Amino acid sequence: MIRKEFQHIGRDPRSLGLAFGLPMILLLIFGYALSLDVEQVPLIIWDQSRTPESMRLISLFSGSRYFTVVGGTAGYKEIDRALESREAMAALIVPIDFAAKVALGKEAEAQFFLDGSDANTATIALGYAEAIASAYSQSLSLAAIKKAGHRKGNLPVEMRARVWFNDDLESKNFIVPGIMAVILMINAALLIPLSVAREWETGTMEQLVSTPIKGPELVLGKLFPYFCIGMVNVLITIAIGRYVFLVPLKGSVVLLIAIAAIYLTAGLSLGILLSIVTKSQLAASQASLILSFLPAFMLSGFISPISQMPWPIRTITYLFPARYFVTVLKGLYMKGIGISHLYFECGMLCVYTLCLLALAVKNFQKKLA
Repeated sequence: MIRKEFQHIGRDPRSLGLAFGLPMILLLIFGYALSLDVEQVPLIIWDQSRTPESMRLISLFSGSRYFTVVGGTAGYKEIDRALESREAMAALIVPIDFAAKVALGKEAEAQFFLDGSDANTATIALGYAEAIASAYSQSLSLAAIKKAGHRKGNLPVEMRARVWFNDDLESKNFIVPGIMAVILMINAALLIPLSVAREWETGTMEQLVSTPIKGPELVLGKLFPYFCIGMVNVLITIAIGRYVFLVPLKGSVVLLIAIAAIYLTAGLSLGILLSIVTKSQLAASQASLILSFLPAFMLSGFISPISQMPWPIRTITYLFPARYFVTVLKGLYMKGIGISHLYFECGMLCVYTLCLLALAVKNFQKKLA
């Protein structure tokens, strides 16, 4: 049965292209095109003050890697036009009395406009702007303390931030590993359901049923070739992530491959179960897409943190193995933790796999009867 399935795959270049080409294209597109890092936000300046103090504030924005000054302006109409045309995403307006208020120790105000059509970018950019304004305010406070006669001015509270596990805060360090969960579900959502359902539609399944082969043997024989394809995709994904995107793998490679094998088996078992139940290529592929590929993309924590989802959706995520596998990927890649910290996720993946595989064998045996 395994040899027959390998021969069938080898004679169908479209299946091979779908098995290897689509996952790699998806990996490269996500790795290069999808980025949650917010840097070089285009900024326009309207400096009404034109004083050393206003230039000092502006220099903090222009010297930051988070903002890029794309030009100046002389009125709100030009700011509106720049934001509407996407020439700029933010605008800084320094009022004419800015330096005078700073010199007198009064509260000096500056306006900061943001294009809110991209809410995520706007929120992050606003945080950057507030941090720059806070740093500027602290420098003025220290200067005032020194001017008052103190030899050394110190702020009463100083916060020093330290980022663990992803020091550079690069989104590719969790996007590239996370895409592995989506890639492995492509085999489950597209390849194996079509393979088994095609046997029903073409009438060859009746020939297989008439042979001495048993239900578990047929299910495992169908599953094994696509399991091998999936594991090759795992190795390719690890290699591309390490040597193309330079994503560090701090945990055990062996443990990652072992858990990926369990997760892949769960996805393939779901795919073959749906194809056995539906007996239709179209119905099997659509059902598998809804129950495996989309949850791996939307409900696994790959893009959106599960903690930010409404509680009914958070509850639903426990039904899909992608949730546990993405947690494993983040733990192994970025934290370097081992099985002692991931035993719950690994246990849930094993339970999920065994249940789906048993259901697939049971349903096929019913067809034999």
